[in-house]
Amino acid sequence: MAQKIVTIYTDDLTGEENPEAATHILALDGVTYELDLGPDSYDQLLEAMAPFTRVGRKTGKGRKDVRKGALGETTARIRAWAKENGFAVSERGRVPADVHEAFAKASNRPG
Repeated sequence: MAQKIVTIYTDDLTGEENPEAATHILALDGVTYELDLGPDSYDQLLEAMAPFTRVGRKTGKGRKDVRKGALGETTARIRAWAKENGFAVSERGRVPADVHEAFAKASNRPG
C-alpha cells in the first residue's frame, strides 16, 4: 500500500493556502507567539512593528530563516521524519521539543 502525505501551508492571518508561508516567532511580555505567515502578511507584521523595533533593544540573535531550528533543519523535514517514525505531529504550529530531541538523537547531533 502506498501512502502520500501532502503538506499544505496556510497563512494564519488570512487563512489562505500559501506555499511560501514560514513560521515566525514573536515575544511580548514574556509570552511567545508562533505564526505561520506568507510574505505579504509578514511584510504587514514588519511594517506594524517597525516603530517599536527601531527603538527597542535586541536581546537575542535574529534568525535569517525562522523555519530552521538549531539543527539547521526545516520544520517540514522534521515533521516528515517524525511521521515516518511514529510521532504524532500536527501539520502546522510548533513541533514539540521531544520530537526535536528525538530527531537530533537519530541524526547523531546535539539537541
